[in-house]
Amino acid sequence: MKNEGEGSERPDNTAFTQQRLPAWQPILSAGIVIPGFLIIGLAFIGIGIGLFLTSQTIQVWEMDYTGVEKDSPCVRCTIQSSQNCTCDVTFSLSELFTGPVFFYYGLSNYYQNFRKYGVSKDYYQLTGDTQYFKSPQDVCSPYKYDSQNNPIVPCGAIANSMFNDTFELYQIINGTTKKQVPLDGKGISWWTDYNIKYRNPSSVNGSFANAFEGTVKPINWPKAVYELDPVDQNNNGFLNQDFLVWMRRSALPQFRKLYRRITEGDYAAGLPAGNYSLTVHYNYPVLSFDGRKKVVFSNVSWMGGKNDFLGIAYLVVGSLCVVMSVVMLIVYAKFKFSDDDDA
Repeated sequence: MKNEGEGSERPDNTAFTQQRLPAWQPILSAGIVIPGFLIIGLAFIGIGIGLFLTSQTIQVWEMDYTGVEKDSPCVRCTIQSSQNCTCDVTFSLSELFTGPVFFYYGLSNYYQNFRKYGVSKDYYQLTGDTQYFKSPQDVCSPYKYDSQNNPIVPCGAIANSMFNDTFELYQIINGTTKKQVPLDGKGISWWTDYNIKYRNPSSVNGSFANAFEGTVKPINWPKAVYELDPVDQNNNGFLNQDFLVWMRRSALPQFRKLYRRITEGDYAAGLPAGNYSLTVHYNYPVLSFDGRKKVVFSNVSWMGGKNDFLGIAYLVVGSLCVVMSVVMLIVYAKFKFSDDDDA
C-alpha cells in the first residue's frame, strides 16, 4: 500500500518542469568554425589598429621632481629641516599641447592597496555623523586620537597621509614675463563620491567649523578639514575635491591622481608651444620609503587616456584567431574530415 502523500513532491508534468522544451544546439562544422575565427580575428585586428593609432595621438608629458638627483631644483626641499619649501621646475613644449589638458601628480612605491591601510577610515565620520566625531571607530588606530587624547577628524591612515604638495603653473613670455595658467579644480572627483558616498555635517549655530568642535585635525595636516579651501567654502570638509580624489585608493604601487584641469581663458585650446615654469610647494615626504613624485600633463581622446595595452591586446587576440583559422583550414584540407564523422 502506498503511503499517503507519496509522489506529492513530483514536478508537474509540463514541458518546462520535465525539461522537454525544444532546444537548438549548433553543429560546429569546419564550414562554420574556420570562417568564424577568421571574421572575429579580422574584427579584433581592425579594432586594435584603431585603438592603438588613437592612443598614439594622445600627448603625455611627465617629469620627476622628487629631488633625488643633485642637479634637481627641488633637491634642497628634501632636507627634513626644510619647511614651506618651494622650488621652480622649468620645461619647454615644442608644439601645442592640445586641450583640455589634465594635470596629475604621480607617486611610486606607494602601496595604497595594503589591507590595514585601506580599512583605516571611519565611514560614519565621512558621512557627517557627528556622533562618531568624538568616538572614532577602532579601525582608525593609531590615528584615532592625538597625543592629548583628542579625537581626530577625519581619522585613519588614509586621511592622515593625504597628498599636500601644491602647484602653480606659469607660461614664460619673452624670457622674463610670467603669465599664470589658470588651474580648474572643480569636479575632479568621482560623481558618486561627491554626491553619494561622502557627506558634510550640518552647520552648528550658523558655523560649519562649530560642527567639528572638540576634535583636532589629522596629525600630518597643516589645516583642519573645514579650512582646506580658504577661497571656496563649498569646497571644504569631506567634500573637498582633493580630499575625495585622495580617498579613492589606487590598486597599484605606481599611480597618478588628477590634480587640476586646464580648460579656461587663453589656455582653453591647450598649452601653446613655449617655455613654462612650475612652482612646487614641496610638502609631501617620500624619500623615507624610497618613493618618487612626478607631475604629468595629458589630454584624452574618445577612448580615454593614453593606453597602448588595450590596442595591443586586441591585435594579439585577433592575430591568434586568424592564425588558428589558417591552421584549422590546413588540417581540414589535409585530412578531409567529414562533418558527419562520428569517430
